[in-house]
Amino acid sequence: MIHGRVGEAERIVGDIERGAETVADAGPARRIRLHARHRAANLVDLAVSLFKRYPKRSVLGLVLMAAQAFFYNAIFFTFALVLATFFAVPANETGLYIVPFAISNFIGPLVLGWLFDHWGRRRMIAGTYVISGLLLGATALLFLNGALTAITLTAAFSAVFFFASCAASAAYLTVSESFPLEVRALAIAVFYALGTGLGGVAAPWVFGSLIGSGDPASIAGGYAFGAGLMFLAGLLAWWLAFAAERRPLEEVARPLSGVDS
Repeated sequence: MIHGRVGEAERIVGDIERGAETVADAGPARRIRLHARHRAANLVDLAVSLFKRYPKRSVLGLVLMAAQAFFYNAIFFTFALVLATFFAVPANETGLYIVPFAISNFIGPLVLGWLFDHWGRRRMIAGTYVISGLLLGATALLFLNGALTAITLTAAFSAVFFFASCAASAAYLTVSESFPLEVRALAIAVFYALGTGLGGVAAPWVFGSLIGSGDPASIAGGYAFGAGLMFLAGLLAWWLAFAAERRPLEEVARPLSGVDS
């Protein structure tokens, strides 16, 4: 519609409605007037959305993306080194310890995902980030005290990532819902790049150096730092997250093509 192809838009929606078994009656909807755009959204449009219209959402999105990137990459991409260095696990067996990670990452969103609509974005985003941080903090303390084996460390991280996988998914979800439809895809790309640059690149380098020191206290400190990032990101989500559940995206973020009526 925003590109002036009203007839095609009507046909697409009509096909969807005819193909659906039932069409829910959502009640009276607020009308939105749109004007046609003759160019695709660009970085200027994105900058207006990020810094002028939704600055708080921009801060929240960047913090969530950076925290989960550091958290994930710090643990996942150095786990084999930790197993080999501190638990003498042969290199050809480290892959077996990653299998529970994959299972936990898959099951977590399946079990908890529906709660983001049932209990709401704010509670679930804040909750999954805070719980992930607390669990990693507890794991760091156990690791520091020498109370873990390769198997129990794997079990601990599997529990952590059961919640962390939802937290990481929530970061993408938040960015995708926060901004007008014209710049939504561009926003995800930019936030992904920034978050990965801040957290994803730094984490393996930092933890690689810590593992190289051979000091368990250094590794535990690194885990504690990642836990703190997630905990603080969860608190920020509790403060800045907005209610997007069960709401049309055009109400969550007004389209740039919208016309005041």
